Amino acid sequence: MSRTRYRFSGKRQPHFLTSTIVGWLPVFTRREAVQILLDSWMYLQQHQRLTLFAYVVLENHVHWIAASDDLSKEVGDFKSYTARRIIDLLESAGAKMLLDLLAYFKLKHKIDQDYQLWQEGSHPEAIESHEMMVQKLGYIHNNPLKRGYVDEPVHWRYSSARNYARQQGLIEVCTDW
Repeated sequence: MSRTRYRFSGKRQPHFLTSTIVGWLPVFTRREAVQILLDSWMYLQQHQRLTLFAYVVLENHVHWIAASDDLSKEVGDFKSYTARRIIDLLESAGAKMLLDLLAYFKLKHKIDQDYQLWQEGSHPEAIESHEMMVQKLGYIHNNPLKRGYVDEPVHWRYSSARNYARQQGLIEVCTDW
């Protein structure tokens, strides 16, 4: 499969993204680590840098749908900021084993840092139609259900499924697309 498939389109349109922790390590079992993601998304939304349509946070990866005038830059900023904050969190919590694994999985060319949190890339897929948006929303919201974590998508705390069910979610998402 060619890597050229995974590029951000030049126009402001929603993209389905996957951001994965190196080595598929379970970083998001810590509530504080998930809160860093949520806070970062809220900041980007409040400063009109990003429109967030959907998300799900699992123990070692995140699926999300977002749009921006420069989505590549905003995803890069999101990953850089959240990596720094989560590594700081792990250091302050004394999570030596997890930090050792983040150092072990760090790519060799990343000589300016001790750890790597996120795998490179986000595999962006431009959402080209209403049908594709519905399919990706279903994939995101049903992910915890398919993994056997919950009986209903709205039961997963770290997801926008509640927003789409007209319930209070942890953060606001744009459900009007």
